[in-house]
Amino acid sequence: MTQPITLWGLPHSLYTGRARAYLRKQRIAYVERAPTDPEFARRVMPAIGRAIIPVVELADGTIIQDTVDIIDHFEGEDTPPVPHPAYPGDARLLALAHLFEIYAVVGLTRHAMHYRWSYLAEQEHFLRDAFATGGDAERAEATMGRMHSYLPMLGVDVATIPAIEESYRELLANLDAHFAVYPFLLGSLPSIADYAMFGPLFAHLGRDPVPLAIMQREAPRVFRWVERMHAPDLDSVGYPVPAPDFPDGELPETMEPLLAQIARELAPDLTDRLAFLRGYVADHGPQAGQPVTDKPHRRLIGTVNTSFRGVEYTGGVQPYTFFLWERLIEAGRHPAAKALFGEHDLTPLVEVELPIRVERRDNIEVWA
Repeated sequence: MTQPITLWGLPHSLYTGRARAYLRKQRIAYVERAPTDPEFARRVMPAIGRAIIPVVELADGTIIQDTVDIIDHFEGEDTPPVPHPAYPGDARLLALAHLFEIYAVVGLTRHAMHYRWSYLAEQEHFLRDAFATGGDAERAEATMGRMHSYLPMLGVDVATIPAIEESYRELLANLDAHFAVYPFLLGSLPSIADYAMFGPLFAHLGRDPVPLAIMQREAPRVFRWVERMHAPDLDSVGYPVPAPDFPDGELPETMEPLLAQIARELAPDLTDRLAFLRGYVADHGPQAGQPVTDKPHRRLIGTVNTSFRGVEYTGGVQPYTFFLWERLIEAGRHPAAKALFGEHDLTPLVEVELPIRVERRDNIEVWA
């Protein structure tokens, strides 16, 4: 019997949710342990240089941090084939999968953090219990305070909150219509699009009492998709057998409003971040192979004035965004993907060249 891997994570962690869902869907045996376990500090943190989850520890002691790296490891040629590959073989769908991947991080992290911390009073008992998992009340208090402090850098303030809540309800309505026809974002099987979107839509928006109530009340099919993504099988009950895939050579009508919303919310943000990156490269001259920050736990390299749904705010710039964007740009170079993005006002997201690339090496981001 194959020895199970260890997943270091927590139930309320957005990125742990992505990794856990992938392992379950691919029938990869694992044991989940909290990072408050002394073994995490003793064995894992020295290897990754910071306290961050999720982390997968293989039976041979190999340590992999970050959901993208975790999924890519099991999708690689050196591991046994998984039953449901996460990367679509169709070039158009692959580009769409990467689009949802970056939208989930750049777009939905804002929603997830707003609904968790702006409504703290309404769900404080639930959150205090969650953050005390494997630890104690004092540690939970410190962690909660640190997480709450991130809101301004994510663009969550008095001015943007109405737009964030409008966006959440619009997204729920668009997804609900899509899941009325398809069990997953790109058809009959889960992809990196589903795993990426599942992170915020489960760990925060699908568990915390306030956004969960909105989801269950206004978008029951989205809530059912959240359940489906957390199940160990495809759980496509209620759909035809076999479950439907997208029509050959075209996108279904249910995808149109989703892409329109992503274009509206993502393009202005990324355009402003690209302008910042160009200035940063000109001013600082980062070298290939150099870590993106002086210490692994530091995630920001500056701030940028940008907007969300027409509302201006000043947000933090994470090099990780450019790592995900480069993946989208690469997928978008295929002629079929390029044509598709051109039809949906998404060209600025793929027909662009970053002044420097960001890669993941040895569990950190480096300039490349």
